[in-house]
Amino acid sequence: MTELNLLEPASEWRAEDVADESQWIECFDESECDEIDAALRKALEKSSDVMQVSRDDFPLPTLVKRVRSFEEGLINGRGFVLLRGIDRARYSREEIEMIYWGIGMHLGAPWPQNQYGHVLGDVTDQGIDPADPTSRGNEIGKIAFPYHSDGSDLVGLLCLQTAKSGGASTVANAVSIHNDLVREEPELAAALYEKQPYDFRGAEPEGAKPWYEMPVFTEWNGRLFVRYIRPYILASQRHADAPRIGEVAERAMQRVDEMTQDRSYNVFMDMEPGDMQFINNYHVLHAREAYEDDREAGLVRHLKRLWLATETLKERPPYFQRNLSSHWEDARSVSRIEIN
Repeated sequence: MTELNLLEPASEWRAEDVADESQWIECFDESECDEIDAALRKALEKSSDVMQVSRDDFPLPTLVKRVRSFEEGLINGRGFVLLRGIDRARYSREEIEMIYWGIGMHLGAPWPQNQYGHVLGDVTDQGIDPADPTSRGNEIGKIAFPYHSDGSDLVGLLCLQTAKSGGASTVANAVSIHNDLVREEPELAAALYEKQPYDFRGAEPEGAKPWYEMPVFTEWNGRLFVRYIRPYILASQRHADAPRIGEVAERAMQRVDEMTQDRSYNVFMDMEPGDMQFINNYHVLHAREAYEDDREAGLVRHLKRLWLATETLKERPPYFQRNLSSHWEDARSVSRIEIN
């Protein structure tokens, strides 16, 4: 059996440890909002296209130190933060997206999120059938979405608009889940260190197999790296040549699913328009609750998403390395879905 270690205990937490929202909601004060506004004006002098704007084009001379502290907490601390205080009503959609892009670039380099190369993506109901084996979580609306991780160091969400009801964003501590499995059910933990099959969901490179393999848990230089997307693992089984999910691995994943539903591992947050959430994909799983839109009233849940490569994290396992020559990188673009 794989030698198992308790990893990164400083990043473990239980719900009771973070019950005080002031620990993880970081509010910008008036002077900081003014600095952000000035950075926006500076960026717009160069271009209204976020892809033409670099980190240097969005200067935060005073605030940058605080933003960098957020990055440190994401990588070596609790692994999630909610930024609040920017007045959504003050800005057009293009302006608030530029602010999000600018702050995001001070946390990391934008990373394409799909085969379309979207570096600034949309998360909203796009009318996609959840049963479609090529569907992706950001396209599916209304239903609850299970705890999972994305394909980058950090993932950010900007709330443009809330739903009529529901849609709370939730996170679960994958470090605590890993370490508790190691302590209490090591056989199951060991199974998740073995490679598991994942469905590419139609996003594979041309000529490649429609599935790939990687572990749920990886230890690398004393750090824990987690990649867990249960629907993609299950969908891989539609391919006859994909490896079958082992019995112990299946029990282990069922146990992880149970643990993510245990409120002691969770934090629930209702994002308001203008809020920005950032999480460490390797330490924190994220999900959302079911929701109801009202398009006639303009109450449609709509978020923008960033995937970021952080500079704080110096080393990664080979399969977590960003591939700068991938077909996703070659198609870099911005998603723009208009909500009527």
